[in-house]
Amino acid sequence: MPPASSGNPFSNRNQCALLDQILSGQGFPKATPSIAQGRKACAADKASGGINATAVALGLQEGQRYTDGIGSPDKVRSGKINGRPFIEEPAPLGSSGQCSIFMSVESGSRAIIIVTGGNDTAASCSTAEDLAKKLDPLLPKG
Repeated sequence: MPPASSGNPFSNRNQCALLDQILSGQGFPKATPSIAQGRKACAADKASGGINATAVALGLQEGQRYTDGIGSPDKVRSGKINGRPFIEEPAPLGSSGQCSIFMSVESGSRAIIIVTGGNDTAASCSTAEDLAKKLDPLLPKG
């Protein structure tokens, strides 16, 4: 199916529903629109304030390439998930325990998964990678 006439590859997708789907069975509450970008991003927070607290956010951004706005380009790892290019940025902006994955969607859009969990950046990146693999088949190809 071709993209909607708006040129937005995400016009038929809801970021909160997608986040709920990839987090299913992991004990997260229902995703809610992000305070910062409620129209494009959603978040879910598990065990808030506890020792095993984990927060996950998903952003769907049309018109922004997956390579745009990387805070620490010298620290990133790039690769492909089922042929889809991505960039993984551990501890973006020096935030220990956080990891972001920027996934290419069509030619000029991206999906971003951000995982924050304690101070273990490697564990957050591992979780982000697992979630990116679940998200990949739910995103438009191109």
